[in-house]
Amino acid sequence: MLDAKTANRTLSDMTDATATGRTGPLPADHPPVLPRKIGILLANLGTPDSTDYWSMRRYLNEFLSDRRVIDYSPWFWQPLLQLVILSKRPKTSGEAYKSIWNTEADESPLMTITKAQTVKIAAALQDRHGDAVDVDFCMRYGNPSTASKLRAMIARGCDRVLFFPLYPQYAGATTATANDQFFRTLMAEKWQPATRTVPPYFNDPAYIDALAQSVERAYGQMETAPDILVCSYHGLPQRYLMEGDPYHCQCQKTTRLLKERLGWDDDRITTTFQSRFGPEEWLKPYTVEEVARLAETGKKRIAVIAPAFSADCIETLEEINEEIRESFEEAGGTSFTYIPCLNDDDAHIDALTQVIARNLAGWI
Repeated sequence: MLDAKTANRTLSDMTDATATGRTGPLPADHPPVLPRKIGILLANLGTPDSTDYWSMRRYLNEFLSDRRVIDYSPWFWQPLLQLVILSKRPKTSGEAYKSIWNTEADESPLMTITKAQTVKIAAALQDRHGDAVDVDFCMRYGNPSTASKLRAMIARGCDRVLFFPLYPQYAGATTATANDQFFRTLMAEKWQPATRTVPPYFNDPAYIDALAQSVERAYGQMETAPDILVCSYHGLPQRYLMEGDPYHCQCQKTTRLLKERLGWDDDRITTTFQSRFGPEEWLKPYTVEEVARLAETGKKRIAVIAPAFSADCIETLEEINEEIRESFEEAGGTSFTYIPCLNDDDAHIDALTQVIARNLAGWI
């Protein structure tokens, strides 16, 4: 029977052999080889570092220069972006961010919530797998960058990485561009880890159940139930749907599954799309217009939920809870309830952990 010292040395030799392809101990002059780990890298959209003009301009320039987001020819788009849009929009966007900024931590709510999600997911996975997993997060735009976090994972010994874009529904402008950035970083690595990307989870039962629980909690706190629940998803140009992007269909299915889980009739829930940008026709109905129409046709009490967002951000806290609320109330609506995103709610963390566990199959 091996004593503890011999067993530990044998395990170290096995680890070295697995990582390097050698058999037996490494030579004394070999670069150090860390114990093998599985990295789980969560990814969200991004956030400016601050609300000042130049921080906002850097963030918006990176975001709006992404060809997955705005696919117009750079010869047309970049002069318009650099000379017109980025001369004005950083100031107005900065004011919007100021209205929701977490001043205590000096960061956006998206950053605060993503950090909390990461801590809880890490704790749940480490309870199961100990130090075999390494959980962290990155942002597609702004900081912390995908490149910095992936390279740090590799430096800590992660030779397998599961990349998880936190978007329930797939879209080229969200999931795909996050994956693009992940793969671009891998292209610069001398020794690439084995990798997997997590597919969309728009129809995952645990995710749908977490959404339903959040609706049930919100409705349970009201004396009178809303006339209708508006599921407001981030919009995309209609053209993207025609070109094969599955986002619209996946949003519709999420709403249908939520309705079925709640046991509701069709007239108690509807799907809309927000955050329209530019002159093109986007996915309809537009949330800001639809809530006004609902108020004008007698739906005076509504609730709004944002199932496409894994964490509250500028589009939910400012756009829904301010601009869209105002549109509804100006049209005669009397009761507007915003149901927060799932954020770091325990049911959401459990759902995300289940998705991760399925995608780790065969690795751990």
